[in-house]
Amino acid sequence: MDGLSKAKMDILEFLWRVNRPANLREIAGGIGLKTRCVNMHLINLRRSGYVATISDGSYMLTDLGREALGLPKIDRMMAEKILSGTSGEMAFHFYIDIDKPLMISSSSLMDFCEKIRYVELRSIEFHLSRGDFEAWISALGDIDLARRLKIIRESNLMGEELREEIYRAVKSRCDDLARIVSGLST
Repeated sequence: MDGLSKAKMDILEFLWRVNRPANLREIAGGIGLKTRCVNMHLINLRRSGYVATISDGSYMLTDLGREALGLPKIDRMMAEKILSGTSGEMAFHFYIDIDKPLMISSSSLMDFCEKIRYVELRSIEFHLSRGDFEAWISALGDIDLARRLKIIRESNLMGEELREEIYRAVKSRCDDLARIVSGLST
């Protein structure tokens, strides 16, 4: 893992960020390198087990690739822990500003996902700018999603576009974790 070049790490990071299979041209464009160069790195990454190819020739990140990025492997027990509800004091409480609660809280990641769809935008912008979502989700044990939310925060999105991006990231993660719990994914 320490031996991976910057270009290889950039490829792994790109595949993690898009969170879906990507083709050679897409990866090359995403990291700003020539297709031929990226192809050579992908061959080596695939041989080493960091990426896998799927039937249409696209590439996806493997568990080993995720590990190289410093992301913990999520097994069934960990997925259950992340998805399980929390106590009232560990719930996420939405505010629109300091000392201005909305009297809305989320006691689980799935509940949080649903509430993001309708909670006031001012609340989403307030919490995201402070890193509150990242901190709460890290406390639940989901480092991967916390990092995704940090990237969203740094993208400087606003309004409904911000809400939709957060919702998509959280919904996708809830679906992934549910698949792990049900045994449909490892």
